[in-house]
Amino acid sequence: MTELDDAVELAPYQDEPAQLPSGAPGKRGVLRLGFERRGDRTILADLHRQAPLLAQQALYWDEAMPGLACVFIITTSGGLLQGDRHTIRVRLAEHARAHLTTQSATKIQQMDANYAAQTQDIVLEEGAYLEYLPDPVIPYRNSRYITRTRVSLPESATALYAEILMPGRKYHHDAELFGYDLFSSTLRAARPDGRELFVEKFVIEPGRFPVDGCAVMGGFHVLANVVLLTSAARADRVIDQVPVTFGAADPVVAGVSRLPNHAGLIYKVLGADSEPVSAVVRDFWALIRREIVGVPLAPAFSWR
Repeated sequence: MTELDDAVELAPYQDEPAQLPSGAPGKRGVLRLGFERRGDRTILADLHRQAPLLAQQALYWDEAMPGLACVFIITTSGGLLQGDRHTIRVRLAEHARAHLTTQSATKIQQMDANYAAQTQDIVLEEGAYLEYLPDPVIPYRNSRYITRTRVSLPESATALYAEILMPGRKYHHDAELFGYDLFSSTLRAARPDGRELFVEKFVIEPGRFPVDGCAVMGGFHVLANVVLLTSAARADRVIDQVPVTFGAADPVVAGVSRLPNHAGLIYKVLGADSEPVSAVVRDFWALIRREIVGVPLAPAFSWR
């Protein structure tokens, strides 16, 4: 049993798969990444991986931040399957700088038993800077997925964390549009002394509570949830420059709010498709780079 098994929303999905049982070898992925500052460069000083999770060496592709360690998180199984239990742990030492992303969209495969789960523990030390910007999550029809992320950081550190949730394989089959059973996500942030800053949890069960109505998705299909954890002074510089998008002709709607306890900002974006939503998230990322790091964001790769 994992610490997520007692979540109320998982009660209907405790049956074991007919194949490998939940959490069996090959279904319990583990990834540990530890970053340290060495001179002008951040290195991947600690790496532990257990299939189906994988990461390779740090790359340094960002010309504006040549010392930024960039790492792809890879899932060798092609997505998350029923009974998968993944754990990701990330630590940035003092003044380390890292960028984490995924090799492609995270696919939550169709299920007929149990569920998939992922826990993430992220620790930043003084002056550290992290960008954790995975590609979108695509929950297939009848999939069940729960994720829990904990972040610990001092006021001097900055973490930019984003989730982009698709409605399913919307162009594959009509039944795929909001056809998943459960998507549950919790983000919790705290100071190193244990003082809690905030908790945000959203649970989506389209079969029980339709999500395409007014005051929920309201006709939109893609949700981006972006959190900037940083000092109050840095958050003030950013929020004054974030446009509120809510026009009938706009491809997205977007708005920013302050987090409690001077933890930073939360930015939410809704759109019909992933491309305009990802573009708006990228604009927000570029603003963070300018205001907090003092460098421009390089142009997007032509294939992303």
